[in-house]
Amino acid sequence: MATSRRLGRLGRGVFDRNDRRKQAYRLANAGPQSLSLLDLSLGSTDLSPPAVALEAIEVALRAPESSSYCLHASTRPFREAVAAWSQRRFGVSVDPDREVLLLVGSQEGTAHLPLAVLDPGDSALILDPAYPSHRGGLILADARIERLLLRPEQEWRPDFNALSNSQWDQLRMMVFGFPHNPTAQVGEQSWLVEAMDRGIRHQVVVAHDNPYVDLALDGEAPALLRCPGWRECGIEFFSFSKAWCLGGFRLAFAIGAEHLITALRELKGVVDFNQSLALQRGAIAALTDAQDWPQEILGVYRERRDRTLAALHALGWHAPCPSMALYLWLPIPAWAKQQNYNDETLAADLLDQTGLALTPGSGFGSGGDGWLRLALVHPVEDLEAAVARMRPWWHAHI
Repeated sequence: MATSRRLGRLGRGVFDRNDRRKQAYRLANAGPQSLSLLDLSLGSTDLSPPAVALEAIEVALRAPESSSYCLHASTRPFREAVAAWSQRRFGVSVDPDREVLLLVGSQEGTAHLPLAVLDPGDSALILDPAYPSHRGGLILADARIERLLLRPEQEWRPDFNALSNSQWDQLRMMVFGFPHNPTAQVGEQSWLVEAMDRGIRHQVVVAHDNPYVDLALDGEAPALLRCPGWRECGIEFFSFSKAWCLGGFRLAFAIGAEHLITALRELKGVVDFNQSLALQRGAIAALTDAQDWPQEILGVYRERRDRTLAALHALGWHAPCPSMALYLWLPIPAWAKQQNYNDETLAADLLDQTGLALTPGSGFGSGGDGWLRLALVHPVEDLEAAVARMRPWWHAHI
């Protein structure tokens, strides 16, 4: 049966390709003597969520309304909790009725927003590299995609001057996010201020994906809500997946200009009925009763970052130190380039030979060519053991 050209443009995503490789490895290495799969390819943490959030979900699950459809009006307690969090976290007062929206994961929000604000053929800007849903949402909206290349020699700073004024005038939307996935750099507030200024000047929707706002290991994470003018054309996406370790529960929210929240709400009204009220109770508990949880887990990630980097450096694999928790962004080594590996083939060979799954950087765009993303989602002893697993493979190639 025929499929759409849109689906062809979307292609098979990097996480799906990796999932197939991992499953093939499991099937081929099921014996007791085989190396078990150690998945370092997804930012799905091994850390537990705050107990108060799980307890709130457990209690609310017993209520009959938790198994009912949940339309927008029923999400008001959640939206009020988000508004209170915004005031505490950023000193920014937001209207829970007009400026806040529950999401089924921030990825859902970034993928659906283009359908709500763009017409086919409209131009939109993404960073390169960028999280795949940023590009994917624009493809689904039949947008014309412009890319702003991030370069390691510029410390991944976006150069907004790389686009001419006429290019900015043609844009209808830009999607970006700092702290940045996949490079794991926190970024600076001034970058967001400049982006917001450009958006206002050229009438561009500024969508900022910020699921890592509470996971800065060095420096302070930027936020669009701190930028003057966000109520004109800005929207920011936040998630419970990373800082509160609730990834599988698919809980997130958007705060933004009223007309953007309204547009996204209208689109979602024909796509989904929101998350269960029980899950929302857990999210409310996380925001109100586990406010310090993100700070409590930062020490775990800092130790994982430092010890894993030290082990890699001892191996001979040198990589920049990330300022954001959860990932290492590894350039493919010189010997791999000399042997004509690219990031995709190197990740495949590493998986086949050692059972370690990393994510090819090119899956985040051409700006990720030649890089691999390693997720720090296992205990530090397992991460050091993973580097030890690499040693025979590494020395066999150099």
